[in-house]
Amino acid sequence: MDLTLRISFTCILYLISHTTLALPKPDPVPGGVVLINIEINDSIAPRAYFNKRQLMVRPQNGAWLAVLGLPLTTRAGRHTIDIAPSKGKSFTLGFEVLEKEYEAQYITIKNKRKVNPNKKDLQRIIKEKKEMVQVYRSWTVQNTDTTSFIRPAEGPYSSPFGLKRFFNKQARAPHSGVDIAAPKGSPILSPAEGTVKATGHYFFNGKTVLIDHGQGLVTMFCHMSQVNVQLGQRIKQGEQVGEVGQTGRATGPHLHWSVSLNNARVNPLLFME
Repeated sequence: MDLTLRISFTCILYLISHTTLALPKPDPVPGGVVLINIEINDSIAPRAYFNKRQLMVRPQNGAWLAVLGLPLTTRAGRHTIDIAPSKGKSFTLGFEVLEKEYEAQYITIKNKRKVNPNKKDLQRIIKEKKEMVQVYRSWTVQNTDTTSFIRPAEGPYSSPFGLKRFFNKQARAPHSGVDIAAPKGSPILSPAEGTVKATGHYFFNGKTVLIDHGQGLVTMFCHMSQVNVQLGQRIKQGEQVGEVGQTGRATGPHLHWSVSLNNARVNPLLFME
């Protein structure tokens, strides 16, 4: 490598490692985010893993910080992450997860197929779930500040994250995002810079967009009336991705907004300033 290029590359690594970026609010509960200090003096970011899933690592005050999303199924108690530095031996770091009891929500759905899908519906649902999980599990390198979000739509939060949900009195998966009530046609904005990794009209989610923000951070927008972006499109923070609607399993116009970190759905409000 040319000496000038080598010096420039080293300077870039130094600046990255000594930069402080905006971070999500820590909340060590199921569905929350944990920030773990990695105290190593290295200009190259270490790799960090939780349950074999690679984690986001950010520079912080001359060191490094693992940014870990906790699945809603995480048990309270002691857990560990694995650290693989660029030099030296791998090691583990421990952290505690606290208990959290989420409230229950009971919803009546008139279209019974949206609660108990038929065989053809289930085949479609399985296919769509694979598409979404593939995006959630993706890993792209991006060192820009993509963890400080803006609000994707204007309106009150009509349904909080983590609710234990019952449709027609039948238990279903917890609410994996937040709902923002807004009139049909209201603009939906990208909360941060990223790349559109999936779009579709899904059985439960309706018209949907998934955006990859790098290092395992993905946002999803559901029940849209219109999608204004295309697969593979690079999008800036604040750029419109579509419009609020009532497609899929929705009882009224609203935006369902999910945030996934290392394939764990976490509370989107933790990423708001």
